[in-house]
Amino acid sequence: MYILLFIIKYICKKYCKKGYTLVSLIDSIVKEKNMSEFINNDSIRREKLKTLIKELHAGATVEDVKERFRVEFGEVSTTEISQMEQELVAEGLPIAEVQKLCDVHASVFNGSIEDIHPPVDNSKIKGHPVYVFSLENDKLEEVMNKEIKPYLETLKNGMDNTAVLMLRIGFERLSQIDIHYSRKENVLFPMLEKHDITAPPKVMWGIDDEVRTEIKEVLSILSKKTFDLKILIKKAESTILKTSEMIFKERVILIPLMNTTFSLVEWYNIDKAQREFGLCLIEPQDDWDIKKEDINITKEIDEKVIQDGEIKFDAGTLVPEEINAILNTIPLDMTFVDKNDKVKYFTQGKERVFDRPLTIIGREVSMCHPPSSVHIVEQIVSDLRSGKKDHEDFWIKMGPMFVYIRYYAVRNKKGEFLGTLEVTQNIKPLLELEGEKRLMNN
Repeated sequence: MYILLFIIKYICKKYCKKGYTLVSLIDSIVKEKNMSEFINNDSIRREKLKTLIKELHAGATVEDVKERFRVEFGEVSTTEISQMEQELVAEGLPIAEVQKLCDVHASVFNGSIEDIHPPVDNSKIKGHPVYVFSLENDKLEEVMNKEIKPYLETLKNGMDNTAVLMLRIGFERLSQIDIHYSRKENVLFPMLEKHDITAPPKVMWGIDDEVRTEIKEVLSILSKKTFDLKILIKKAESTILKTSEMIFKERVILIPLMNTTFSLVEWYNIDKAQREFGLCLIEPQDDWDIKKEDINITKEIDEKVIQDGEIKFDAGTLVPEEINAILNTIPLDMTFVDKNDKVKYFTQGKERVFDRPLTIIGREVSMCHPPSSVHIVEQIVSDLRSGKKDHEDFWIKMGPMFVYIRYYAVRNKKGEFLGTLEVTQNIKPLLELEGEKRLMNN
């Protein structure tokens, strides 16, 4: 087919005055065919990857699959792994099963994962979310190698109280991995999901939970006066292995996937969002220095177009109907008195404690209370306004109710006083709670 097309192209170029139109047509045909074959080959390649994983699931040995993988592929990109996992889940393979295979296929792909177009190495940019994430992984490995593994080796020779104590300290330190995982699950994964990348986050989150559980189990054993040393060693080594494998997956799958997926604006939002989670085992880092001459990122975010009628908050946007419904759904009575001591707003939910007629809107707050208690109200507002207090609490019995009343100073980001928020709740049902409820009622 290709030989024939190139012969015709050569003849047209040499002998046909109007042949260049035909040449252009042939070029288009060749390009379209190349693109079609590229797409088809990409699809076939991914299907072959899936077939290998399914064979592992069916019981094939890792060594058998590794050899076939080496012959057929040589290398594979993180994007292909992500797409493959997505398709396996879409085909009905449960997330739990993909989790079980995750360790195995990571072993198969180990040393072969390379991106065709390597992204910028964000792990080298000080303060960047990937830099912080990678630094934490380095520290986690250091804790395992220096503060846990040596004492495990000691305990293999028999009980040693010092080794047990040091091992417990090491696993207490390792338990800080929850900070690392929580940031990954609540900041990084939502960003991937916005790009319809959902399978890898679900698989990783499941394994994260397994690591958390195993660390707790090891610490539980170490907290006992007597325990089976063999069981401890087996459980501890399993935990270390699973933790190390997740670090590998984050380095060769998650980070490259994010680097090829996220824009600078998304990284900026990630950097802001991750700070409330704290740091895992590392000291505070210098802020990420975003080059403003390259992109005025703050302006781009601040000027983001919001859908008509939506109000922008510190976290997200809502339309007025949603705001009103949310405030009326909260199981609290809330009343807001502005900085001029005028009643400006109150909720109208189902669980009302005090009656609030609409006629009080705009009324002086001091006029809403009996003369005998006005001086108390005025003192509360004065203390909140001056900054002497940020809140004041009261609790009283009213018939069958036990009412908790709280007054808060409402201030803007500059610390300027905007008004007073009164929050009232019948807390008797809360005081009567006992035990735990972890499951939904039928």
